[in-house]
Formats: sequence, structure tokens, C-alpha cells
Amino acid sequence: MRKIARRFFLMIFAAALSVALGMLIPRPIFSAAEAEGTDTTRRILVLTNPIHTDIAVSIDAFIREKFGFLEHAGVPAGHSDARWLIFGWGGRAFYLETPTWSELKPLPVLKALTLDRSVMHVDVAGDIAEPHPAVTGFDVSEAEFVRLIDFIADSFERGEGGPIVIAGAEYSSDDRFFEAKGYFNAFLGCNTWTARALREAGLRTGWWNPLPVTLAASLRLHN
Repeated sequence: MRKIARRFFLMIFAAALSVALGMLIPRPIFSAAEAEGTDTTRRILVLTNPIHTDIAVSIDAFIREKFGFLEHAGVPAGHSDARWLIFGWGGRAFYLETPTWSELKPLPVLKALTLDRSVMHVDVAGDIAEPHPAVTGFDVSEAEFVRLIDFIADSFERGEGGPIVIAGAEYSSDDRFFEAKGYFNAFLGCNTWTARALREAGLRTGWWNPLPVTLAASLRLHN
């Protein structure tokens, strides 16, 4: 019994240490943006809830052209009140089958902890208030912004007609789910995707960020 307890304690300690080191060790070690002294011209937002993070980008002509397929899929990016597009990458079963906590089911949780196909969730929003506990804003250069947008666009799985919308999977009339590249698991999940995207935008994150709280802490620490 003592051996089992000791092993369990060591497993918990190793997991906690990995998460802490993943937050404290910066990635990349050196920021090219600091060396270049690039003017910041674009605002991006990281939206956070207890288990998931999204990236919001302001809507302009460039964004509407880059993601022109969204209007055809039913996301009203061209609406006069639309100010932000919100992108999130995640596990297919958990994302599609758990629109609210009250609808949590065992199978999607199991897939999220093991291996699942991924999807992209796209939503549209009006004005987003800053400051706000669930909103963190960053200013990035035009070149960094374009790299971020290219990374997001490349995360969509494409068929012969372009990105593949998942019929009947939306939460509301304004959002849609699309097939995405890659596989989801608890170690390489939605928050590690967000971290990769932010690094494309010239920001530094922790080396490994499986949780929103560790990603947020690493962003404060390294930027």
C-alpha cells in the first residue's frame, strides 16, 4: 500500500513539476521582435475560460478576404456590428458534444484525455471590453499579425471546395465548426495550439502550456 501511495505521489509531483517548468521556461528563448524594435500596429486578444483559450482578431478588409469562406458557411463576419473573429482549436468529441457544462458526458472526456480528431470553432463578436479578467490583449506588428493569421488559416482542414464546415454542429446562428488539422489530446490540446499561434505573432510563451492558467502566467512572465 505504501508503494502504491509513493508511486502516486511521485506521479503527481512529476506532473506538477512538468507543468511548472513548462510555464517557466520561455519559448522561444530569444525574441526576434525585441531585437528588431518593430512598431506595434495590430491588437489581438486571448479569451480565457477555466479550460480553454481562444484568439480574437479584429475584422477588416484583409481578414474578410482571408476568411471569405466564413460568410458562405454562415458566420456573419461582414455584419455591420461584427468587430472580432474568434478562433479556437480543440477536440472534436468534447467541443461538439459539450456546449455547456451541464451536458458533460463520459465519452468526450475520455477522448479528450486520450486521442481525438480536432476541429476549428469560429465565432463572431461585437465590441469586447478591456480590461477584463477573461481578456488579455497584445499589440503586435503587421508582419507578426500576418504570420498569426496564416497559422490560423493553415489550421483548417481543406477539401476540394476549401475548408470543410461541420453541418449541424454550431452552438448558435453566428458560429460554425470546421474540420481541422491534427489530433487532440490532454498533452497537446487547445491551449498548446493557442500558444503556438501566439508565438507566430512574436510573443513568448512557456515551453508547454496545457492549461489556460499556465499559459496566461507564462504570457505575463515572458512578455
